[in-house]
Amino acid sequence: MALFVETDPRSGFCGGVIRAIGKAEDFLAGGAAPLYSLGAIVHNEAELERLGAKGLVAVDASEMEMLPAGATLLIRAHGEPPATYARAADAGLRIIDCTCPVVLKLQRDIRDAWERLHADGHHGNLLIFGKIGHAEVLGLVGQTDGGARVVENLDMLEAAVAGGEIDFSEPVEIFSQTTKNPDEYAALCARLRTLTDRLTVHDTICKQVATRHRELADFARSHDVVLFVAGEASSNGKVLSDLCRSVNPRSYRVGAPGAVRPEWFRDGDRVGVSGATSTPKWLLEAVAAAVRRLPVNENLQVR
Repeated sequence: MALFVETDPRSGFCGGVIRAIGKAEDFLAGGAAPLYSLGAIVHNEAELERLGAKGLVAVDASEMEMLPAGATLLIRAHGEPPATYARAADAGLRIIDCTCPVVLKLQRDIRDAWERLHADGHHGNLLIFGKIGHAEVLGLVGQTDGGARVVENLDMLEAAVAGGEIDFSEPVEIFSQTTKNPDEYAALCARLRTLTDRLTVHDTICKQVATRHRELADFARSHDVVLFVAGEASSNGKVLSDLCRSVNPRSYRVGAPGAVRPEWFRDGDRVGVSGATSTPKWLLEAVAAAVRRLPVNENLQVR
């Protein structure tokens, strides 16, 4: 009996997360711990535990004013609304801004679009395709003083249309959270085009994420079993693990090596290990190693 194990070479941290973690590690290496992160720097429990041992402490927005004056606050790759920076300044906090450059550009574009849509007494519609309550989305909505409308899916758009919550007598501009599924965004925009000829669609899904969907689908199809490694809180992890399952029913989402189960595998299976943009390479390799150690039977060969 044999298993053949391959780690997806295109999986692992996206550029924005690599940059944020690198800045955190550089700061902590200087012996200035603790470093406070506004929210989890990455949605992966194992990586948070590793960084926590170095002195990274996650805090939520309600705790900002309780931090000691002069403490250093890290803004993670998801970004924050303008109000967060004002509160940090009032609390006397130093900031390490690790907002992903792609997200920073999106924030600027949304701010500009909001001003354009509301110039000269107009009240245009600004829509954001994203997950309500997601950190990046909160930062994007904050660029409009809370005026943008967030739609999570086609059903939510239809409900807003039926309720008269979108004024189609005014222009409509739509943006996407950078980590959303490009096919779902295309479907949403196609529906809007049937409702108005005053629609502007902005291509704001991160190019690394957009190509990742196609690459991951190909990876999932080319293996008998897929182990998708992601943290419980990872929005990107849910989207991509669902994609794996849609093209390969023998796909399993795991958070750690200990979650691997021998009953998932058959003789001769080609096993692919992949992960979210918030999953570190070292964790992918640890899961692959766990598969290679499986005691399926005494004659098992794992390659």
